[in-house]
Amino acid sequence: MKTWLTTHGRALSIGIVLLLMLGLLAYVALRAGPLAPVAVRLATVEQRAISPSLFGIGTVQARFTHKIGPIAAGRVKQVTVQPGDFVKAGQLLGEMDPVDLNDRIGALDASRKRAEANLLAVEAQLLEAGARATFAQTQAQRYEQLLAVRSVSTEAADIKRQELQLAQASLSAVRANVDASRQELVRAGAEHDGLVRQRANLRLIAPVNGLVTRRDADSGTTVVAGQAVVEVVEPASLWINVRFDQQRARGLAMPLPAQIVLRSQGGQPLSGRVLRVEPIADAVTEEVLAKIEFNQLPKVLPPIGELAEVTVTLAAQAPMPVVPNASVQRVDGRLGVWLIDAGALRFAPVRTGAGDLDGNVQILEGLAGGEQVVVYSFKALDADSRFKVVDQIIEKKP
Repeated sequence: MKTWLTTHGRALSIGIVLLLMLGLLAYVALRAGPLAPVAVRLATVEQRAISPSLFGIGTVQARFTHKIGPIAAGRVKQVTVQPGDFVKAGQLLGEMDPVDLNDRIGALDASRKRAEANLLAVEAQLLEAGARATFAQTQAQRYEQLLAVRSVSTEAADIKRQELQLAQASLSAVRANVDASRQELVRAGAEHDGLVRQRANLRLIAPVNGLVTRRDADSGTTVVAGQAVVEVVEPASLWINVRFDQQRARGLAMPLPAQIVLRSQGGQPLSGRVLRVEPIADAVTEEVLAKIEFNQLPKVLPPIGELAEVTVTLAAQAPMPVVPNASVQRVDGRLGVWLIDAGALRFAPVRTGAGDLDGNVQILEGLAGGEQVVVYSFKALDADSRFKVVDQIIEKKP
């Protein structure tokens, strides 16, 4: 025996060491290696009501924006306001250079006076032609009576008839001249008044009490008809144009309350309400558009275009099973949760409903309440995965 131990002792020692190492490797593999149980955190399915909220990002916009500019092409003479100025309705914002407009108005004024004088002349001619026609008619009637008693010749009566016809034709011509003179006077007056109104439109006047947000032209700049020189917004018409995810926007309607956080206000939340839900959504970003109105405008108005965070409180939901949103996963194209069933994992397909900003989501189908579901796992699970329940999962840093 002693001889055998002496001969095989070295090999035996090596074998024992190898067995110990294999055992250690098996222990490590089963406890901390790839065969170790997956660390999971569990949550209990609760039967309760939630108050869902909807979060979206929007920009400050003005409902009513007035772009003030000339109605005809011209050169800017002066602009009297700057962006950020508050203006009153009727205040002068700027003025266009009239160029030759005053001369044209003077020429048309002279044309109108000439038309008035011409009208007076043709009206006098009308009176004269009327008197001639009346006298010719009287003479023609008298000669007809004399012809009837054979006191004058037929030739004399024909001459009087011809004189009457000439007088009546002259009267008609003068009447036509009177109508033409009156139309000429109306035309000259209309052109004169049009140029006067055009000159008045050279003054850029504020249509409302508002805030100047843009100044797009300076003195000497040439602008075309309809181009804005100054832009004025009504501060009371400020609202938030918000985008919400279509899948979460169920129940969004007016006038649900909203909370608005503006960066310029230092993160101080402001109250508002849903004023309108747009009938057209963004098909590219899959978002619903809505307008949010301030209940009370901030003392310091935010700049147009500022980003705003909006949270809309939706209507409270009826009690039903609720799970953390993190427990809902998609496996093989199916939406569901991992359940702890008789000490093993089982994937249960579910249909989700509304969620809140605390990370909870309603389960419309698939759970009854009271079940244990996996909220987080150290790695992906399957039905054969071994697991151990922990209070906290610590990610290993690479």
